[in-house]
Amino acid sequence: MRGTRDFLDRQGLPSGGDPAPTSAKRFPDGAQYRVEIPSTEGPEVLEAVLDEAHLRAVPVHRISQGSGGMLLTAEELGEMARIAAREPVELSLFARPLAGWGTGGLPAAPGGGPVAAQACGVDGLVHVLEDVRRSAEAGVRSVLITDVGVLATAARMRAAGDLPPDLQFKISVQMGLANPASVRVAEELGADTCNVPTDLGIRQLAEIRAATDLPLDVYVEAPDDLGGFVRHFEIAEIVRVAAPVYVKFGLRNAPGLYPSGTHLTPTAIALGRERVRRAQLGLELLHRYDPGATCSVLGARGLALPRVEEPDRRE
Repeated sequence: MRGTRDFLDRQGLPSGGDPAPTSAKRFPDGAQYRVEIPSTEGPEVLEAVLDEAHLRAVPVHRISQGSGGMLLTAEELGEMARIAAREPVELSLFARPLAGWGTGGLPAAPGGGPVAAQACGVDGLVHVLEDVRRSAEAGVRSVLITDVGVLATAARMRAAGDLPPDLQFKISVQMGLANPASVRVAEELGADTCNVPTDLGIRQLAEIRAATDLPLDVYVEAPDDLGGFVRHFEIAEIVRVAAPVYVKFGLRNAPGLYPSGTHLTPTAIALGRERVRRAQLGLELLHRYDPGATCSVLGARGLALPRVEEPDRRE
């Protein structure tokens, strides 16, 4: 965008000031960015998203889901793991239930929003950890965590061998870690990747990047309940300052899906395909403004790919 900024300079207008520092950090394969498609709520939606990605030549490195492993049958869990392993693509399932789906009244109160993403009481903690364990047993190797106590306990379980050693913990945007100190605490507690709040500016992202080596997950289009921001023209700068970064394509002006189920499958499929189209649009702008930005290959080192056993096909 230098040409446009130079023109503004010649007109005596502000052109944007000094840029935020460029990140020299990278994914294990040396790449700056990967692509994440969220809200992929079941095997049929996963197949549709991957089909659309193939049609549009969009590299998809991570699929995430918001309804939780608890709302997938054992057969569906296994099928999602097998599909993702086949591609190969990382599959990250939300760890639920949380207080927002419970019987307590505070999450529905005007000031109770932050409580909705917490595990409530000992039973709540146990239930979320059991959901993590169930997903891991199905071969899933990445889970979305919103509660700091769940993160710390799950990390201790991983270290003790109660959870697989290659299981990764993806910090949800709902944990709300908006400054370098908070993200560093999550890293120290065992986080493997962190979805930062959707409204952080370029310089704020650069400040967090300076304090942590964790990959950052950044919504470049956020659903309405997370702000509805459409930041496609900022993608090149986000990649420059926040690498290694998962460029995450939510969808504005879309109905909510959580908790999802077969009654919403056609809608979820349509939304999933459009998220991939949005990814195509965003990547076109990234390539326009930074054609040298490096993208991980599919199945790259460091992805939390599902671990599934192939069926014995011998007669």
